[in-house]
Amino acid sequence: GVVEACLLHMLKRRAAGFLRTDKVAALFTKVGKTCAIAGDVCKKVQELQQQVESRKNQPNGQEPLKRQGSTTSKTPVLTPQAIKHIWVRTALIEKVLDKIVQYIVDNCSKYYEKEALLADPVCGPILASLLVGPCALEYTKLKTADHYWTDPSADELVQRHRIHGAHGRQDSPSKRPALGVRKRHSSGSASEDRFAASAREYVESLHQNSRTHLLYGKNNVLVQPKDDLEAIPGYLSLHQSADSLTLKWTPNQLMNGTLGDSE
Repeated sequence: GVVEACLLHMLKRRAAGFLRTDKVAALFTKVGKTCAIAGDVCKKVQELQQQVESRKNQPNGQEPLKRQGSTTSKTPVLTPQAIKHIWVRTALIEKVLDKIVQYIVDNCSKYYEKEALLADPVCGPILASLLVGPCALEYTKLKTADHYWTDPSADELVQRHRIHGAHGRQDSPSKRPALGVRKRHSSGSASEDRFAASAREYVESLHQNSRTHLLYGKNNVLVQPKDDLEAIPGYLSLHQSADSLTLKWTPNQLMNGTLGDSE
């Protein structure tokens, strides 16, 4: 949507096409006449639009049967949001959006007014450069809002790992594993070191997830839970979400998976 807003900024009426409601489609079609990469995107978009129309016209009962065929099994299911931005989206997935925008910037006088964003000698090339990164990604699985997850507590992360690792031992599955690492045999130090490292990875995942960005992190930050207790060293991190800042702190003992029976 942001890229479309940049592409539509002060677009010439002739470039947008008279009586065309979809100005982005008109721009891509016009650019595709002289730019082979944009022309390929136009063909792919037209194929996708035809598939969407044919899917709408199919009776509901025939849909599962057609999906079993080899010719229609790869037909993508596009959401309304994807259809709305299908031109920019297709160019992005095909990894050519940056090249198309760069071509438009190089030939901006054909399509834009002098005061347009893409006609600016600084802003236009910057926009094309910013799109190089997104175009280098593989969009094999797009994430939607319902796939977001939140992190459980550090205690639960370590408990999950011990429950998962209990299958390789003779412990009773109904007994909840202890949080700390206890040596069972003198020869088991190597395996327990591996467990501690794996448990630490679980706990550290508490500080990074798909909904927040890690802004700052520092180890060995002392926190005193009560006046009569010693200060405890731990890992402090600052995270930014869409609408808030969150401060997290986890004891070093728990980060190392060696909390034992401590309160």
